[in-house]
Amino acid sequence: MRKFMDFSTWFDDTLVKAEIMDNRYAVKGFAVYKPWGAKVTRKVISMLEDELDATGHDPMLFPVAISEDDFAKEAEHIKGFTAEVFWITEAGERSLERRMLLRPTSESAMYPMFAQWVRSHADLPLRVYQSVCVYRYETKATRPLLRMREFLWNEVHTAHTDGDSAEVQVKEAIKIYVDVFRRLGLSYYMLMRPDFDKFAGAVYSIAFDAWNPDGRVNQIGTVHNLGENFAKAFEITYEDADGAQKNVSQTCYGFGISRVLAAVVGQHGDDHGLVLPPEVAPVQVVVVPIHYKESEGKVEAYAKKVYEAVKKSGLRVQMDSGEKTPGEKFYHWEMLGVPVRVEVGPRDLKEGRVTISERVSLKRSSVEFDKIVTTINALLDSLTENLRKRSQAALGEMTATVGDMASLKRAIDGRKIARVCWCGSKECAETIKDKSGGEIRGHRIDVEEKPESGCVACRGKAAKVAYVAKAY
Repeated sequence: MRKFMDFSTWFDDTLVKAEIMDNRYAVKGFAVYKPWGAKVTRKVISMLEDELDATGHDPMLFPVAISEDDFAKEAEHIKGFTAEVFWITEAGERSLERRMLLRPTSESAMYPMFAQWVRSHADLPLRVYQSVCVYRYETKATRPLLRMREFLWNEVHTAHTDGDSAEVQVKEAIKIYVDVFRRLGLSYYMLMRPDFDKFAGAVYSIAFDAWNPDGRVNQIGTVHNLGENFAKAFEITYEDADGAQKNVSQTCYGFGISRVLAAVVGQHGDDHGLVLPPEVAPVQVVVVPIHYKESEGKVEAYAKKVYEAVKKSGLRVQMDSGEKTPGEKFYHWEMLGVPVRVEVGPRDLKEGRVTISERVSLKRSSVEFDKIVTTINALLDSLTENLRKRSQAALGEMTATVGDMASLKRAIDGRKIARVCWCGSKECAETIKDKSGGEIRGHRIDVEEKPESGCVACRGKAAKVAYVAKAY
């Protein structure tokens, strides 16, 4: 497939032709989500927010502007973002006495408010989320969806009475993300980040690194246990049942909406364009009447009957009765990734049947009219699982276990994700990065992997099985 040979060109072409995004906006690193892309994005957001709502999270919307004073309260956090901040220094012709910034993330926007809201143990747990744009001045080359200066994400911030409760919340966050990614058919490695690469201010960080056709990994989600670090900085305390004042324990987690969309495009797409999981496809079924002059009216009427039957079942369906040729219509809807196409021609009319084509394999089959809806539903049920299995197989093929630096460099140069044994030291991580071009991403937390040999860099005793890759 083209995406594995020249991902950059294929990806940019697909975003344009599939009407996902237009990257020609006048400000670098900013782009326009076109209607089809915006609709898919809204489906993804809804999928995630429904899960958050069902698990007791509350939606909120915080301002985009953060005061410099609040941003400065957490020194370690600042070090991780200062170089990427968009500062607000003027209003009209007036210089501001105190600078503000556009949120790069929202800890310093939310936590001063948490300090005002939390007074007693009865106020806990506090679990809030928002789906918003964040702003980071990326100094690397910007890429649509994958590395932008304005991007969409969902962020959750929670506060709890103690560390044990925060740990339970981390597990729930992981479960939510795993479920959403499963429903999107995505494959990834769930990795504990090394201490030197964790979120600034966190006790530890867990990341979901999705595979990309060019061999790089795409971080689509992160979960952080913050301990009491931010509570101390922002004075978020509560009175426990015995009347003592205590710091809350906190977690936060971020779901990269733009990057998840990139993963859906990159993992599932093919030479024909997008391949959308049915749950997020704006149109799940398209009905295409195939006209011939002598039977055009009858075919159109039969296609309308098919359309109404599918619509009545509750599926998102559209009928394409435009003037384009059938081939042009097929090309268009395949490019948009619509999961199922129903073709209705004179022969289908005569036999009381339709021809159904599913988007993943592009296989076509003839189905009786009375079995249209049950057949389509069965196809939609199987499509996401087929996408997930195909994606999982690709991840396996893209992963290479290596035992020495020369093999590691060959793997990274060959656009692989390398599985290595590592002693855990930052020095060896730097050696790995310098000599291979990839970086230590962390070790898996969903399965236990024991080192089979010495550290790939220093040959000393290995502490972890780690994954090395280039990243966006």
